[in-house]
Amino acid sequence: MDGPGGSTVTIMEIDVVLPCLDEESALPWVLERMPDGFRPIVVDNGSTDRSAAVATGLGARVVSEPRRGFGAACHAGLVAATADLVCFMDCDASLDPRQLPRVTEPVLAGSADLVLGRRLLRADASWPLHARLGNAVLAARLRRRTGAPVHDLGPMRAAMREDLLALGLIDRRFGYPLEMVLRASAAGWRLGEAGVDYLPRAGRSKVTGTVRGTLRAIGDMRRVMARYHRDLAEQDRVMAWPEGTP
Repeated sequence: MDGPGGSTVTIMEIDVVLPCLDEESALPWVLERMPDGFRPIVVDNGSTDRSAAVATGLGARVVSEPRRGFGAACHAGLVAATADLVCFMDCDASLDPRQLPRVTEPVLAGSADLVLGRRLLRADASWPLHARLGNAVLAARLRRRTGAPVHDLGPMRAAMREDLLALGLIDRRFGYPLEMVLRASAAGWRLGEAGVDYLPRAGRSKVTGTVRGTLRAIGDMRRVMARYHRDLAEQDRVMAWPEGTP
């Protein structure tokens, strides 16, 4: 598959990027539920527990990314991946790896270029109200400004590796997932959503578990969106007044 389009692709193996920071207790459940053909890449983002050792012992490939940041971990995993199709998901047991085919199947069928898992809140799941509201506001703003049919900027997603690298993502914090959607939409990708269960996570979330963490993530995403619109404005200016125009 040369780029986003309508081609059906046949892929034998799929890489799954799992950004990880102190998830020793959740990793066994996550890795043991990985579907056949889905190869986990655990990106250790400076864990102080035994996350790396546990992941290695369970057969996962472990990549070290000492630079802290959700986007830094995600991008390190993307660069390390070798499969044509790549997935991303949290490794805190809030998402079930057995549902990864829900986001990969539309890409494999050629009906979408980037598919996001739209989280469906299940009993006992921990998704605080402040985090849900922040997510809903950002998703609504994204739909309004880009037309992308996105209702949740969830962490489970799938797309072709080479196409993702070509997007030139630069954010290395919590704005990385939003920047991916923004740049994909601007590049004319077909975006899709698939419902995935949102489950009780293991331990406390480093982001949505506190109001401070949620505000930090929202701030990162707002910064990404502002930069995106500045870039669009600059592109419009250059097209209107090409170099050399008196």
